[in-house]
Amino acid sequence: MMAMKKTGLLFLIVAAMFVLGGCAKKPEAVSIHKDQPPHGGTPVAIGDDEYHIEFVLDPAAGTLSAYLLDDEMEDFVRSDMPSFEVVAKVGGAERTLVFKPVANSATGETVGDTALFAAQADWLKTAKEFDAVIKSVTLDGTVFTGIDFNFPKGNETE
Repeated sequence: MMAMKKTGLLFLIVAAMFVLGGCAKKPEAVSIHKDQPPHGGTPVAIGDDEYHIEFVLDPAAGTLSAYLLDDEMEDFVRSDMPSFEVVAKVGGAERTLVFKPVANSATGETVGDTALFAAQADWLKTAKEFDAVIKSVTLDGTVFTGIDFNFPKGNETE
């Protein structure tokens, strides 16, 4: 009888080890965090990845929107810039896009305090790709100049 109790106890201990061993946490896969533009557009890093501008093309309207974003592309960064310019090389010619602030009453953004700028040009209706330079932008009081990028690739190499 004593042998049966020991065998039963041993069985319970072994069974408990299998059950508890199966509940142990499995190591999680290492994931690489890659910032994604929230509107599915073209991300352009500003400074030492301190900020981003996400360019979103609406070819039907011939407009290019520019969203000013933080380093992780999670939060909008409002600016008081009256405008900023991008010089694009299209079909061998240089074309200047002037981005003007866009007010949004739903978010409380106004001209002079907004994270959205837009430019319009008829050539944007057919342009699929172009190289460009942001002449100058001011974000949180810091001026950034001469930012090269490709549309739709952006300027990040990772």
